Amino acid sequence: MIRIESLLSFFTISVILAVTPGPSNAFLMAQTFAKGKSAGLASAGGFAAAGVIHTILAVLGLSALLKTSPQLYQGVLYLGAGYLAYLGCLAIKDSLAAPAQQQTEPTKPQKNVFVQALLTELLNPKVALFFIAFIPQFVDPSLDTDPALQMAIFGLLYPLFALPIDISYVHFGDKIAGYFRHHPSAQLWLDRASGVIFISLALAMLF
Repeated sequence: MIRIESLLSFFTISVILAVTPGPSNAFLMAQTFAKGKSAGLASAGGFAAAGVIHTILAVLGLSALLKTSPQLYQGVLYLGAGYLAYLGCLAIKDSLAAPAQQQTEPTKPQKNVFVQALLTELLNPKVALFFIAFIPQFVDPSLDTDPALQMAIFGLLYPLFALPIDISYVHFGDKIAGYFRHHPSAQLWLDRASGVIFISLALAMLF
């Protein structure tokens, strides 16, 4: 169906890309530092789910609109940046709203972290362009397997390869943040730092 050489090459490059620090890694670490390991794992799951959706869109050809329509690209870019900025402002606002209460209560479960990570990744047009530009490089037209099916296979493999690496980031980030989470005042500063990171990511997407 697919040559083993292509799979090995794709696996190697995927691992390198997943390990390389970027916006997704920063989002993972920020969530882990501020809200704990469960939030980091939920973020990793959201990124993996977004990868599956991006693959479906790329195979169907819908994501290609981002490559041919500058207006659509800019629109999605602004939506993604705006959403990240919103998350950043929300994190800072929550850390300032009731510091005394936050210092005495444990971190609340984050039910929406998965959705936040999913939307953050889906609203990043650079990720869509990555799937459009990167994955087709491994499609072999000489094979009997339909090129669309090959693209779908590679696209679905990428989040599977990246997920263990994201989980590793969360694991080690949780170890580092352990000290801070046991010191309430430090926890507040972590929340504020995560807000600053989200706003910085929004600016990075725009510029």
